[in-house]
Amino acid sequence: MQNRTAFGVAMLCLGVLVFSLQDAVIKSVSGSYALTEVVSIRCLISAPILIAFVWWEHRSLKPLFSPNARSLAVRSAIMLLAYTSYYMAFPALPLADAVALYFTVPLFMLALAAPLLGEIITPRKILAALIGFAGVLVMLRPGLGVFEPAALLSLFSAATYALSMLMARRLGDKETASVMASYQNGVYLIGALIIAAITHLIGVEELGHPSLDFLVRSWSWPTLADFLAIASCGVIAAIGVTLLTQAYRVAKASIVGSFEYTGMLWAPLWGFLFFGEIPYLTTLVGALLIIGGGLIALLGREARAEASA
Repeated sequence: MQNRTAFGVAMLCLGVLVFSLQDAVIKSVSGSYALTEVVSIRCLISAPILIAFVWWEHRSLKPLFSPNARSLAVRSAIMLLAYTSYYMAFPALPLADAVALYFTVPLFMLALAAPLLGEIITPRKILAALIGFAGVLVMLRPGLGVFEPAALLSLFSAATYALSMLMARRLGDKETASVMASYQNGVYLIGALIIAAITHLIGVEELGHPSLDFLVRSWSWPTLADFLAIASCGVIAAIGVTLLTQAYRVAKASIVGSFEYTGMLWAPLWGFLFFGEIPYLTTLVGALLIIGGGLIALLGREARAEASA
């Protein structure tokens, strides 16, 4: 089990690094293209890669016709909600803010792991959650007149992502990471096309807020450079989602979940290098509190006992 935990942590850290590159790409095109268009291109590029992963892992495509198809589809629909709301926050928030708020994922996992998986939530983990929540409040800056509603999209994304990864833990003994990732990709594509069709039929292209405009904007033919950038997300997503799903398959959510915070090493860096963003002091303080809360959950005898149980 110790080896499984170490492997899960390594897979998660690598997956977070890979996915952080996608965040920068999607933010860079969020002012010009529709989110549904970006997701559709990404999914079309990811599909053959993920199918190849399934074949490599099973030497057959039969596992795609899983008896757990309904559970896989439900989990994938929840993931669609998570990533749609996550990406919608990008046009309205600095990248570091959007990502830091999203990293309340382990706190939501602490809250959900007990009722859904029967994992033990210790007083230390309760303290961790409270510290992390304080970090969220610092980042939201209530009462200072600078609250951005898009911040709630990042928090909603964190909650739904946490739920989906706990479901991955439940399905982990029955399904491989490549199969779960393939279902996610298929549901993403179907969901994006349905949303695009609805907004097109309604005739809504602008709602007056960057996050909402990113969702409902009409499709346009991308330049070659933009197309290649968006297409690269397909490769990134295929690799990243497989790594993350594998992490939650093999190790306890309450342990590996805290290593989602390694993404905070990359978000401010990409924000500065690609968008010239300088993080607010409240962003840095809040992020440190959120990270500190997650790390506290990993300290002490009970955490070590969990890792070896």
